[in-house]
Amino acid sequence: MDERVQKLRTPKDCEVFARNATNMGEPLLAKEAARRAIALRAASYGATSDAERECLEAIYAYEEILFRKHRKRVKASRTWKVVRERGILAAIEHVVDRPDGTAGFTALEQAGLENFAFEEVILRHPKLFSDSAVERSRDRMGKFIG
Repeated sequence: MDERVQKLRTPKDCEVFARNATNMGEPLLAKEAARRAIALRAASYGATSDAERECLEAIYAYEEILFRKHRKRVKASRTWKVVRERGILAAIEHVVDRPDGTAGFTALEQAGLENFAFEEVILRHPKLFSDSAVERSRDRMGKFIG
C-alpha cells in the first residue's frame, strides 16, 4: 500500500484522497484509498476475530458500491438489521444463502473490490460457515473466476 494512503486516518480522509487521485489520473491510488476507508470503518466496529473483520469489510465494501451508485452514503440497512439480530457471521451466511446474491460481485469487481465479496470471505473461513453456504460460495465464485 502506498505510504500516503497508509497515513490516512479516517474514512473521510480516504474519500477525499480517492477523489483527488481519480481527478489526477491515478485510479490505483484511488482504489487503495477506498480499500483503506473500508478497513478503517470495519476496524471501528469492533470485530472479535479476523473472520468478523472481513465480514464487516465486505458489508462496508457493499456500502461503497451503493455510494458510487447513488452518489451519497447509503446504509446496507437490511444487512445491518440481520447483523444485529443474528450476529456478523450469520448475517453474511444469510446474504449468501439468498438465491439472488450474484449481482453484487460484478459491481465489486468493477470497483476493484472483488476480494470483499461475501462469498470470498466464506471461502477464506469455510469452517465457520455451513456446508451449504460454502458450496454456494464456491459455485458462485467459480462462475465469476473460471
